[in-house]
Amino acid sequence: MLTNNPHITPITADAPMKADTHGGRAKCLQRLVRMDLPVPATVALSFDAVHRIANGELPDIEKIVAQFPENALLCVRPSSQDPDWGGPGAILNIGMNDARFIEYSEALGRDASAALYTRFVEAYAVHVARLDPDMFDDITSDGANALSEALRAYEDEAEEAFPQDPAVQLSEVLRSMARAWEGTSARLLRQAKGAPADAGLGLVVQQMALGLGSSETETGSGVLQLVDPETGMPQITGRYLSQSQGRDALGEGAEALYLTQDDRGPSLEDTVPDVYAEIIAHARAMRRKLREEMQVEFTLQDGRVHILDGVRVPRSNRAALRIAVALAEDGIISKQEAVMRIEPRALSELLHRQIDPDAYRDVIGSGIAASPGAASGRIVFSAAAAQASASRGEPAILVRRETSPEDIRGMQVAAGVLTERGGMTSHAAVIGRGMGLPCVVGAARMSFNLRKKVIVSEDGRRYGEGDMITLDGAAGQVLDGAPPMREAALDEAFTKFMSWADAERDIAVRANADTLADAALAQRFKAEGIGLCRTEHMFFENERLTVMREMIFADSVQDRRAALDRLLPMQRQDFTELFRMMAGAPLTIRLFDPPLHEFLPHDKTGMRQLAEALDLPVSDVERRVESLAEYNPMLGLRGVRVGITVPEIYEMQARAIFEATLAVSTEQAPVVPEIMIPLVSARREVELVRMGLDAVAAAVRAEQGRDFTYHVGVMVETPRAALRAREIAAQCDFLSFGTNDLTQMTYGLSRDDAGRFMSDYVQRGVFEEDPFHVLDAEGVGELLEIGVARAREAKPQVLLSICGEHGGNPESIHICRELGFSYISCSPFRVPVARLAAAQCAIADKM
Repeated sequence: MLTNNPHITPITADAPMKADTHGGRAKCLQRLVRMDLPVPATVALSFDAVHRIANGELPDIEKIVAQFPENALLCVRPSSQDPDWGGPGAILNIGMNDARFIEYSEALGRDASAALYTRFVEAYAVHVARLDPDMFDDITSDGANALSEALRAYEDEAEEAFPQDPAVQLSEVLRSMARAWEGTSARLLRQAKGAPADAGLGLVVQQMALGLGSSETETGSGVLQLVDPETGMPQITGRYLSQSQGRDALGEGAEALYLTQDDRGPSLEDTVPDVYAEIIAHARAMRRKLREEMQVEFTLQDGRVHILDGVRVPRSNRAALRIAVALAEDGIISKQEAVMRIEPRALSELLHRQIDPDAYRDVIGSGIAASPGAASGRIVFSAAAAQASASRGEPAILVRRETSPEDIRGMQVAAGVLTERGGMTSHAAVIGRGMGLPCVVGAARMSFNLRKKVIVSEDGRRYGEGDMITLDGAAGQVLDGAPPMREAALDEAFTKFMSWADAERDIAVRANADTLADAALAQRFKAEGIGLCRTEHMFFENERLTVMREMIFADSVQDRRAALDRLLPMQRQDFTELFRMMAGAPLTIRLFDPPLHEFLPHDKTGMRQLAEALDLPVSDVERRVESLAEYNPMLGLRGVRVGITVPEIYEMQARAIFEATLAVSTEQAPVVPEIMIPLVSARREVELVRMGLDAVAAAVRAEQGRDFTYHVGVMVETPRAALRAREIAAQCDFLSFGTNDLTQMTYGLSRDDAGRFMSDYVQRGVFEEDPFHVLDAEGVGELLEIGVARAREAKPQVLLSICGEHGGNPESIHICRELGFSYISCSPFRVPVARLAAAQCAIADKM
């Protein structure tokens, strides 16, 4: 007997087995046995037993066979710890041989018996003996003749007769499946699905319920589930096929019966209503007891129901959320468990359009999946062309070598953005995520010729301006044409689910938002304020860009102030509208950050146009543009350095902020702006800028005769700022860690160029993950830890946060909670992801 062997044991109610020793299928079958469901006799082999088989150490096969009725046919199915990791395909009808063919011919009929035997011969030949499957292509007859041809083909190819001993057959099937699991291809495939390299495989040996025969009662096999796998809505779905085995009913072209009554044809419910009702009852019992929506695999034999398996219903992400909500509302699981069941990143599918899962994908290129969602449009190669396309009502995909702030207007109207260069925190990626714009960056294996307005796919196909392509920003793929789409789905279930998540989380979530549209998105996704408003994007509108360039070309402080005075009412209106929209919620405004040369043209045409607008010789414009050029602009004259060397810019912005504050504030609802100084590395920088802000504030108070409050903080983006946080924190009210630049400077990596080699670094184990995508806990994380500790030494109540793109990354949020940050801030479309991830961290801490 096998009862004393925990590694090879009959599945009974009290057999010693767990999902992490025998696999999920074996454990599920045990639960079905405990529910007294009609499960055929089954023996489970543990991970250890299967590993031994792969190494040539077979168990006592005769003892396994002895667990089943004499002459029973068997099947072997994989039982991995996680069903998503896959495994070798099931082998049915083990034990079928010449003698049993005669026996089953008498019991089931000659054709049914021949079908059983033929199926086994073909499966054994291909998956166990590893013979060429083409050898069966010439079989054109049916029934016993087909069987004879299959046996003859096997013997010719294998140069031996088909094995007749059931024990030998079972031994070879077990050995083949065990070795297949431990092969290199299978290991790499399951690792790609998230399985560890040493993941184990269990096997279950089960008595066949045949599903074939000549009985007058209904016989066949099918699958049934209680929900729609795409929507998660209650709906009995599945298929049933008379005279079939296993999952034949799901095969292409199978003439399956409908399950429920249907005007289009006969159904299982019509044919055998009592049997149908029994299967439905089993499915509902499984949902209740297993606390999950289950797909029931069943066989009917002589009018009796046999439950062969129960697997978690395959589902889309939108269905998974709706199923979790329904299970919680029905009291089957808790709200906390419902929250824990949904992967935060899966929410992206609900927030954006997606390519229909059933659509054909003609992939022409790939890059970094920088901003989720899918979009189809005609190729354009400039922001102006994107705007022209939008004016005609035609969706466009903006193709650039890399984007810059000059492309903002085009990005705002484009359906998607494709760039040759860039990484997760490049300009296109960050702005794309903020806008909810599908974006693929770093598609370097495609060829980009912007001068000729042509891109070439990885397989050599050429695409010019006006050609239709599609971007899948979640998969990082570029596709030919316009495949069918699935629209975003923010329904009642989503709202309810997110309210449950909000009830659990203990860290606030704000949004990075630069415009009214961004702020509206932030409110739609329930952000608790704006944690980063990048003011420089406000200057790229056409009417403002010319004035900004006049300011840059000014030769004196007075001329600069005159140009900025023209920008002041525009900037004041920007802040007034944002304050009104946020209705008292926090708004953190980052002062001007980019290098001044980003506002200047870099081509001859642009310089001629600028010279004409400023009434200057072209040569003067060219010299000025050349003088402002920098070898490494991201480490040059930008951020606080601009604010100190050209203080008039920050003075104008401060006045605009303070005047907007008073315009919106009331005694009952005062506005308290949070002003953030970018790229600080020294205490004196903060002192100088703060003195300027205080002076402007005093002037505005005196002019308007009203008081107001504001907070001043620092964006910690340099390693030195983190190391000197003690003295910097003493000068300000809050610190917000800008981990995009902090990561760039800590690693010495250009975030725009790292995409060219990052995948190689990750694949070869240099980095575990792209540090611009997942916060580096060891390096950048230690700088955060040092900065937090030293800041709190100087000012225990200082407000701490993160406002880089890591703020929307679930793994990074865990670090922020551990450090005691007050809030995280991320792109609007990542706010729900952050809310869920923060809730899951809080729930996990309580478990």
